[in-house]
Amino acid sequence: MKAKSDIGLVGLAVMGQNLVLNMNDHGYAVSVFNRTPAKTEEFMKGPAAGRETITAAYDIEEFVASLKQPRRVMLMVKAGHVVDNFISMLVPLLDPGDIIIDGGNSHFPDTTRRTHDLGQKGLLYIGTGVSGGEEGARHGPSIMPGGSRKAWPAVKNIFQSISAKTPDGAPCCDWVGPDGAGHYVKMIHNGIEYGDMQLIAEAYHLLHKGCGIPTEELGDIFEQWNKTELESFLIEITAEILKFKDTDGSPLVERILDAAGQKGTGKWTGINALELGVPVTLIVEAVFARALSAHKDERVQASHQFEAPNAHFTGNRDAFVEKVRQALYAAKIVSYAQGFMQIREAAHENHWTLDFGSIAQLWRGGCIIRSRFLGEITKAFEDNPKLKNLLLAPFFQNAVQNAAQAWRDVVAEAVRLGIPVPAFASALSFFDGYRSATLPANIIQAQRDYFGAHTYERTDHPRGEFFHTNWTGSGGNVSAGTYNA
Repeated sequence: MKAKSDIGLVGLAVMGQNLVLNMNDHGYAVSVFNRTPAKTEEFMKGPAAGRETITAAYDIEEFVASLKQPRRVMLMVKAGHVVDNFISMLVPLLDPGDIIIDGGNSHFPDTTRRTHDLGQKGLLYIGTGVSGGEEGARHGPSIMPGGSRKAWPAVKNIFQSISAKTPDGAPCCDWVGPDGAGHYVKMIHNGIEYGDMQLIAEAYHLLHKGCGIPTEELGDIFEQWNKTELESFLIEITAEILKFKDTDGSPLVERILDAAGQKGTGKWTGINALELGVPVTLIVEAVFARALSAHKDERVQASHQFEAPNAHFTGNRDAFVEKVRQALYAAKIVSYAQGFMQIREAAHENHWTLDFGSIAQLWRGGCIIRSRFLGEITKAFEDNPKLKNLLLAPFFQNAVQNAAQAWRDVVAEAVRLGIPVPAFASALSFFDGYRSATLPANIIQAQRDYFGAHTYERTDHPRGEFFHTNWTGSGGNVSAGTYNA
């Protein structure tokens, strides 16, 4: 086969198909390959029909031979061993300088490993997060590439042309960093997404069950919220979901089983946060909330064995709706603040030089967590590249401070009504902990020293000096070595 395609794509599920069509719309010739030939044939006779610059290949050798050099091969396949299997198939057919791109949700350590392994073979590797779902893939996703820096010039024009654009026309795609940095940033994006979705669900639950607001009316409320600081993709689609009718005219969402699934990126975010010692409490609570929702049968049983609080909402409904809006805004800010805390710590741990303002810009369009205030996040990091936490930026400091009392009122009312709000509450506790100069960790250190001679620092001595007390008079003066797990 004559080499003619600018890029090749492996994996013709919905995301892969839509990316091919997107690339082709922007003038790029694309070769396609799928393990199941029937899937390739179906795509060529369906969505790709009549497109002369989309070329089908039915074996991997034919596919690689159809690509211009340096060959650019994008994998849109299931994360894990499937990616490694395709890499093993491709390597013998590629030449030094050719590029393999993984556009799936791979775990970032796998991307780091593959970048190094392929680099030793003279091949370039890009692990790129792609966010926006099937609609984004078709019309403009957020793209977060990382890996072999030398590969970026060869794919930059393709990726930036097909990506979403910010309101001022900037592409929501730029080089993130080395190794697994691109997939890491996508992982954190998904963690923030978990937090956002859980917060919205809790706001819905509190207003629907706690205040008795009908679903259809809640659709109108969310639609109005989307005209405020809360403007975002997730608020927008929630309004549409709440208004969507089943075949009999009733709200469809009320017939959807309350058991949420997950694919692992939120879990990876939580595990990595524990490894790094970063308190992404809201994101982890959102993951656990999904896990609890999956225990549907146990929850139904428990609902018959435990009485709910004998409490009803008796306040001003409209005023409370506004308080929930403010609480949602403040907690949402915490979700992003925690996500960027984790990215900063990972950059330090992995020796990555990352542009946090640029990362925020990648998320301003196309992706699931796109929202109005991402522009303010970009500005905050541009104003202060060394900003330690978004909560310390003047814009977000004022926003959270102004919403704090409403936030407290909402969490207190939820507790009184017996309605679970783990994301709202954990975000508020994080905020209260973060703004506190003193926390009760002195008791914990005293306990650790008492039972394990783990030592402690003193407030009347410089940091870095450690002390041990013989609390019982019989424990001796030998202390354990100091370390952080």
